[in-house]
Amino acid sequence: MNMFERFKVSFSKMFNKLFKKKGACIGIYGPPNAGKTTLSNRILKDWVGADETMGSVSHIAHETRHAKRRNEISIETNGHTINLDIVDTPGLATKIDFHDFMEQGMSDSESKKRSKEATEGVIEAVKWLDDLDGVILVMDSTENPYTQVNVTVIGNMEARNLPLLIVANKVDLPDADPSVIKEAFPQHPMVPVSALEGVGMDSFYEALAKQFG
Repeated sequence: MNMFERFKVSFSKMFNKLFKKKGACIGIYGPPNAGKTTLSNRILKDWVGADETMGSVSHIAHETRHAKRRNEISIETNGHTINLDIVDTPGLATKIDFHDFMEQGMSDSESKKRSKEATEGVIEAVKWLDDLDGVILVMDSTENPYTQVNVTVIGNMEARNLPLLIVANKVDLPDADPSVIKEAFPQHPMVPVSALEGVGMDSFYEALAKQFG
């Protein structure tokens, strides 16, 4: 390779680095225990590596206490590749009571600490909205979707003109009814999945590409 050819290769690499289109930054939002981190972990497992995780999950609410970001996840669907940054956010709640943690067997001091962390997590999740290009809103398809949290989150997304994809999670459970979520918020695309079992994930990735690609 002569000097001119080396210069062309070097310039090409520098140009691509400077002007390469970066992927959209997408936040995963929803109430506690809807399956946000489970969905994040499923995405990483499918497209990064079998042992990759965004965080741990628990039956106790507010297990995710700080937002976690994973950059440059390449997702292939329908012959196309989209690059996304994913942000797994703490669960949103309109009320956080330390007594709820005590009912899970935690001590008084630990419960108050967890309650404070959960409150700080909600604040952090809201602040992240200023840096996002879109939102995945995860709902539990076994529960009533007409909650103050869901309505408030959707209202905030619409006010900010952020593209939104609703995920009706936990369809593997016998009392799941994702159609209720679709009927509650027909103005936004919705895809039913079980992030835990991997059910419906192909449709999810197709919807993801269509909404944020």
